[in-house]
Amino acid sequence: MPDIISQLRQVKVVPVIRTSTAQAAERAVNILAEEGFTCFELTMTTPDAAKLIKNLSQKPGILVGAGTVLTIADLNAVADAGAEFIVSPAIVAGMAQACQQRNLPYLPGTSTASEVLAAHLSGVPVVKLFPAGLLGGPAFVKTMLSVFPDIIFMPTGGVTPDNMLDYLQAGALCVGMGGNLVNDQALQAADDDVIRQAARQVKAILAGGG
Repeated sequence: MPDIISQLRQVKVVPVIRTSTAQAAERAVNILAEEGFTCFELTMTTPDAAKLIKNLSQKPGILVGAGTVLTIADLNAVADAGAEFIVSPAIVAGMAQACQQRNLPYLPGTSTASEVLAAHLSGVPVVKLFPAGLLGGPAFVKTMLSVFPDIIFMPTGGVTPDNMLDYLQAGALCVGMGGNLVNDQALQAADDDVIRQAARQVKAILAGGG
């Protein structure tokens, strides 16, 4: 199984690609890759997600995972397409075992202590906290780590350039960042500079304090 923990620790920010067209998603990945991002979560809500994952996974130097994976059928589709890790917004029954069989890291979403423990006991390497912003932000990460110091967390949902360092300093392994980094409206308007500027802002903040 890929060493997803080391890879996520290195990148610190995982762009969550959730766009209304496959073309916009591919363009977002290309722009972000040019700006130094190397790990991406491509959500199944993006049209033709499995096909896009297949195309992107062949690009050298980037790691592409599948997000919003809600069924074993979707898991099999993206695994066959070349996804290198699997993310869901909640704990999906049977998904941890199915991912283990496919030799893929699974990052399930959780929002309570009970869910965090259940995810951990299923053997997953990293537990997603979602939606982190609504759960209490960095303070929630600190609280979960005080109770579960051996569990590794990736907060997603409500993470912005302004608060991402707070999450990392609270003890998160990395963060997932969606619309605050990957602006679908800008992509649809072919305003790639919006994406590029957001990417550079995130990279500058990481370089200065990450």
